[in-house]
Amino acid sequence: MMRSWVSLFLLPLTTMVGVTIATSDYTGTDCNPLNKTTCSPDPALGTEHTWLFNSTLDTDLWDMRTGTLDYTPEGADFSMKTENSSTLLVSNFYIFFGVMEAHVKMAKGAGIISSVILQSDDLDEIDWEWVGYNTSGVQSNFFGKGNVTTSDRGGKHAVSNADTEFHNYTSYWDKDRLEWWIDGDLVRTVHYDEPLTVYGKNYPQTPCQVKVSNWPVGIKGQTLGNLEWGGGFVDWSEVPFTMTVSKMRVQDFHTGKEYRYNGTTGTRESIEVIR
Repeated sequence: MMRSWVSLFLLPLTTMVGVTIATSDYTGTDCNPLNKTTCSPDPALGTEHTWLFNSTLDTDLWDMRTGTLDYTPEGADFSMKTENSSTLLVSNFYIFFGVMEAHVKMAKGAGIISSVILQSDDLDEIDWEWVGYNTSGVQSNFFGKGNVTTSDRGGKHAVSNADTEFHNYTSYWDKDRLEWWIDGDLVRTVHYDEPLTVYGKNYPQTPCQVKVSNWPVGIKGQTLGNLEWGGGFVDWSEVPFTMTVSKMRVQDFHTGKEYRYNGTTGTRESIEVIR
């Protein structure tokens, strides 16, 4: 049973007392263009770049919303060191279709979720999620406009030693298809115009930020379904729970400076590329 950050944090947040997270961080937006026409344009990456995570990231491009990063020669550790803590790194840039490649070692532990996702201001979403009790797999998912009314969009993929070895997890995203790749092998494809996307209605198609996080789902106040998905409650006596990222490559398929929503439809055609 797979859930997005939207479904996990939008509804249960009112009962998640003591967890160091902010609603807008996880639900993805301070200004939803589906509801307002006054949202500021999104700053575009407009190019391709690779970041090595073994030294301090450029704060003009990346924002550590919760927690801190511990830099080591092999990468950045996203660690939960205390009860009900979490980590969240968000890009200050957006891509409008493109590629996101992350080299990751997941965090191990029941109730722990490691995540690398693309998410837009109107809650389109493309996910990689690692559930801490299963160190032999990763889950893929996508959402359109925060629609979590069904749970049939997820995929499960085998990965050996996902907590002790780095693997390359890549998302390819254009107007026609989504692809998920592991270590150079294509493991899943979803097309724009197919029943799973409700023939495009739930297909991600608006500019997205990169979000990288290690966070607890196995906490008091969560639903039974979420607890089952995460493998039960977190045993906080086993801290730290650490996810490590060695590098990331992000490519924006457009070369503009900003992306502006025209109207409130949230369609790809409504996005203006400002050059």
